[in-house]
Amino acid sequence: MRTLTCIAALSAALLMAHSAFAASAVVKACRTDIKAQCGDEAKSGGAPLKECMKKHFSDLSGDCQVAIIRDAAVGKACRADAKKFCGDAKRAGGGMASCMRSHAADLSDGCKEALAKSSEK
Repeated sequence: MRTLTCIAALSAALLMAHSAFAASAVVKACRTDIKAQCGDEAKSGGAPLKECMKKHFSDLSGDCQVAIIRDAAVGKACRADAKKFCGDAKRAGGGMASCMRSHAADLSDGCKEALAKSSEK
């Protein structure tokens, strides 16, 4: 179980660093957890919130943990595509997600597969 928690924490770190696709799904799944575990950091956002979520990963709900892990998998699988097609897109405000959607037909098979899996329930 400790290994799973460590893997999940690493996944959370990846998510926080490379989220561009399912961020709204993570926010939706984690909204209550963010308020409960990281309310003060949520106001600041950015690095303080990322660190707080990482620190409290094992305290998050199962749905939130799954959303974070799925988003981390997408970030890892789509990193090269994001750099190739959207390297100069703004990460904030949905710019990266919008850019990636506009290149949906051009994405690698691995990225497409990760995106499909991330939308499964």
